[in-house]
Amino acid sequence: MFFDLKETLSVTLILFSIIDIVGNIPIVLTLQEKGKIIEARKATIVSGILMITFMYVGEGILNLFGVDIGAFALAGGIVIFIIGLEMILGIDLFKSDEDFDSPSIFPIAFPMIAGAGTLTTILSLKAEYHNLNLIIGIILNLIIIYVVLKSSKWLQKKLGPQGATILRKIFGIILLAISIKLIKTNWAMI
Repeated sequence: MFFDLKETLSVTLILFSIIDIVGNIPIVLTLQEKGKIIEARKATIVSGILMITFMYVGEGILNLFGVDIGAFALAGGIVIFIIGLEMILGIDLFKSDEDFDSPSIFPIAFPMIAGAGTLTTILSLKAEYHNLNLIIGIILNLIIIYVVLKSSKWLQKKLGPQGATILRKIFGIILLAISIKLIKTNWAMI
């Protein structure tokens, strides 16, 4: 085991910027406005399981299906693009199945938190940093995610309806820009 504070902080900050849980607050607020219940603990645990599992077996799983990291990231970019459109236009493109009506798993845990960008980044970081530091960085981000999701109703009250709408539109545009960057970068890899 090799713990390095500098590596751990680097991993934590890189993942924090990729996950962008603060920037995803408008998605959480939108789901809550639609009457969906966000279970912070469930979303955090599922995200953690996805990230740590993908750290160890992700590349093998993608190879098993003949999918490279670029194609995986491209698909994630398309999903993020659609979510951004929903936020800006105020429309619903993702329909929940009757049996699967838990936004804590989809779209919160995947693809919002543990999406293609996060999972691809984890694979990249694994090549550069020690596994222990990567796991600690993931856990620190999961703590932040839990706190943000748990306090989203409080935040919604503080923002008010107009503030939430403005924030949602702004971050919808940012999500579109991120998705276009993901698509553009990974289109060339394919």
